[in-house]
Amino acid sequence: MQQQLDELKSSVLTAISNAASLPALDEVRVGVMGKNGKLTAMMKGLGALSPDERKAMGQLLNVVKEEIATAIETKKADLETAALNAKLATETVDVTLPVRPETHSGRIHPVSQAMEEMLTIFAQMGFELADGPDIEDDWHNFEALNIPQSHPSRQMQATFFMDKTVDKVLRTQTSGVQIRTMEKHKLPIKIVAPGRVYRCDYDATHTPMFHQIEGLVIDKKTNLANLKTVLTEFMKLFFETDDVTLRFRPSYFPFTEPSYEADVGGVLARAIGKEWLELLGCGMVHPNVLRNCGIDPDEYQGFAFGCGVDRFAMMKYGIPDLRSFFDADMRWIKHYGFMAGDMPNILTGLSLTNGSKR
Repeated sequence: MQQQLDELKSSVLTAISNAASLPALDEVRVGVMGKNGKLTAMMKGLGALSPDERKAMGQLLNVVKEEIATAIETKKADLETAALNAKLATETVDVTLPVRPETHSGRIHPVSQAMEEMLTIFAQMGFELADGPDIEDDWHNFEALNIPQSHPSRQMQATFFMDKTVDKVLRTQTSGVQIRTMEKHKLPIKIVAPGRVYRCDYDATHTPMFHQIEGLVIDKKTNLANLKTVLTEFMKLFFETDDVTLRFRPSYFPFTEPSYEADVGGVLARAIGKEWLELLGCGMVHPNVLRNCGIDPDEYQGFAFGCGVDRFAMMKYGIPDLRSFFDADMRWIKHYGFMAGDMPNILTGLSLTNGSKR
């Protein structure tokens, strides 16, 4: 039986080595270790041997079985690799070919589109892009912005505090980026700071997380006339209409003085049956903020403004409920989303008015 086992092992290993395909290899496996295989038959014959012979021959059969199984797995891996390489060599795809519209199902979110449009406009105006962390310390989120301890935005109903024992919060505005820029950036400064911000609020026009973009200009001559010009031109370009009028109402923000709420009139307000529509806050940077950042307010001054990207997207694209932005509904994103080729630029237009299709 020993000689028979050696001959079987030699012939099987040769057959495995010569197998040219996975079906051929599987045929060898079944012929040896299948229900009616040769090695299976030899193992069934162990019952006719004496106890000592059965023990010795059983060990030999197990060794041969393991060797054959290992050889089969090795050959199988080689054949699978060869088959994959052959498939890759014959089934090539020309990635330079245009994608068929019917197969292009992805969409750009309206918030992402609105953000790109805003950044495109401000880049055309000469603003640089600035960024900062979503988790801010108390200094950059409150103290440096001239926000006193008693201010409502410090309370739990407005701010997400990370831990009472840790001086960290989820930023309530991107103004912390302005502070970081004034602390480190060489003067003069002209930046926009877009990003996510977080507040404890949730209804049709508010969500706990939303998107904001803020602008900051610091130099020796900037004034309110410059602020009004920048915001007016921005509104005209973003909403793609010249029928835009801005009205500045006195307001209060701890980080600007004087402070204003900017209302927009014209076609945008009339579209929802109003004469004026509140859109953003702005003002001249407070001298205390400049001092906190190491800037002499007797030599430098500037303006700042901030607006919610989500709300601007709602107005421009006709979206009624802010909460829908975060529902992850494919039907909604296919309706309101933009194709990947709808890249905004000043020359050919920003969105749907120049023929791009959602």
